[in-house]
Amino acid sequence: MAEKRNIFLVGQWAPAKYDWSSIAELHLDFYDSDTEIERRTGADISWVFELEGEEGFRAREEKVIEELTEHMGIVLATGGGSVMSKESRNRLSARGVVVYLETTIDKQLARTQRDKRRPLIAEADDPRKVLEDLAEVRNPLYEEIADIVVRTDEQSAKVVVNEIIDKLGVNGLG
Repeated sequence: MAEKRNIFLVGQWAPAKYDWSSIAELHLDFYDSDTEIERRTGADISWVFELEGEEGFRAREEKVIEELTEHMGIVLATGGGSVMSKESRNRLSARGVVVYLETTIDKQLARTQRDKRRPLIAEADDPRKVLEDLAEVRNPLYEEIADIVVRTDEQSAKVVVNEIIDKLGVNGLG
């Protein structure tokens, strides 16, 4: 990429579980908003949720997104609920190319079934219902701000990265 530009990854949790080391192909610094929150608090996301509730966590997430999107030349993987904040959606849209990593509920269930770090589904009686309810609210928000949509269900991180690179060029965004 000739110019440094930001790429923001949005979508439900499961796509974020990729090994994003292949993102280095883009020659941009990589950040994950959840990892950044954990680094700043010294605690994992589930503990922050337990102590501060979702509202406290979302306030931290909004602040991290505000700060990280001010950088140039980064890839930022956001948490699934980051789009719930209008301010975060506006920042992501205005400060870079937003890539919606789309995945099905079935694939999310398969990818998260042993993941105890996701507070909204870890203790749920019916994880499918929780994911369906979240998708109903969040998917339109992902679509609203997405410049690029990439289906991730059966693709490796490397294939997803290559598709993002291809679409950046095709859309004249790169």
